[in-house]
Amino acid sequence: MTRILHILDHSLPLHSGYTFRTRAILRAQRAKGWEVACVTGLRHKAGGPGMEVVDGLTFHRTRGKSGSVPLLREWKEVDALAGRIDALVREWRPDLLHAHSPVLNALAAQRVARRHDLPLLYEIRAFWEDAAVGNGTSREISPRYWLTRKLETYAVGAADAVAVICEGLKQDLLARGVPAGKIIVSPNGVDMEMFGEPVPPDPALQTRLGLDGAEVIGFIGSFYDYEGLDDLIAAMPSLIARRSSVRLLLVGGGPMEEALRQQAAASPVAGHIVFAGRVPHDEVERYYSLTHILAYPRKAMRLTELVTPLKPLEAMAQGRLVAASSVGGHRELIEDGVTGTLFPPGDPEAMAEALAALLEDRGIWEERRRTARAFVERDRNWLSNISRYEPVYQKLLGYQRKRRAA
Repeated sequence: MTRILHILDHSLPLHSGYTFRTRAILRAQRAKGWEVACVTGLRHKAGGPGMEVVDGLTFHRTRGKSGSVPLLREWKEVDALAGRIDALVREWRPDLLHAHSPVLNALAAQRVARRHDLPLLYEIRAFWEDAAVGNGTSREISPRYWLTRKLETYAVGAADAVAVICEGLKQDLLARGVPAGKIIVSPNGVDMEMFGEPVPPDPALQTRLGLDGAEVIGFIGSFYDYEGLDDLIAAMPSLIARRSSVRLLLVGGGPMEEALRQQAAASPVAGHIVFAGRVPHDEVERYYSLTHILAYPRKAMRLTELVTPLKPLEAMAQGRLVAASSVGGHRELIEDGVTGTLFPPGDPEAMAEALAALLEDRGIWEERRRTARAFVERDRNWLSNISRYEPVYQKLLGYQRKRRAA
């Protein structure tokens, strides 16, 4: 039985797109009969014991402090994580290491892979340098960005194989000279056991949020600047002028929450904008059920052009209509006029026009929902997506056997 040790930045019980993708991978791999375990680095800030089981999945924690001095901090993180991985390899005896971005995890895993002659797959969910720009903690023209990009390229070169979550990331690696045969695309998917059966609207929740009789545009996710929620709020006056019954439901939280609340309060249609706050993940379906359209107004930048998000797929699985900005990550997921509606990024007026048109054309709703859900079931279901890893694992394990036999 194949044993796989996953090396992670953070994990459950924390909730994020990163942890939900990890959970889906682990659940699907375990369903195939593989043994899986995980180790997190010092960036996992949830506390808890040194080893814990969450949702039936085993997570080992790295202990220690990294400090606050740049570069020295990152070196300490790599060193501490490498030590924890090494101890687990000696104890648990995995057949293969599967390191997930950011690049620090790959650097730590490489040390141990070389020491124990283990194959290493490095999975990139986003380039760390671009994620930092998207989160507002770095700039593209900076020494930090340049150094991180160099480290990323080095880590990809040192790994035995590389997985990316979308074609945008693959094309970027190809442009860096990475051989195409070294890269697989393992796209974001939906755990249909969790999101495959939409729940009926909750009348009490609908009334509590002031959504009775409303046409509801929703966003469920993290409030980062790159998500473009300021543009969505800016589009509301124009949208209300066209459809007076519209309400905007914002579910979640994050770095931009206070600024967005202030913007909404100053809007001439403030009464049409509802902040629900953060909700437990097992209650998210109740909020999906109250929406007619899920909107994803991401801004145009390297991160959003290259990386595909997870949330639009969850919305499609829930039978919701999807409208999104036409950045590269969305174009890879959404076929305009077939599985969703695309509008220009950074253009509130165009956004309002697109949303109003979709609300008015109810005759297409059922077919659009069926087509989008069928796309997720066929192409973005984790039970089928997981098969993309198997041939790579087997190839790497085969190379290892040949090396050891030589």
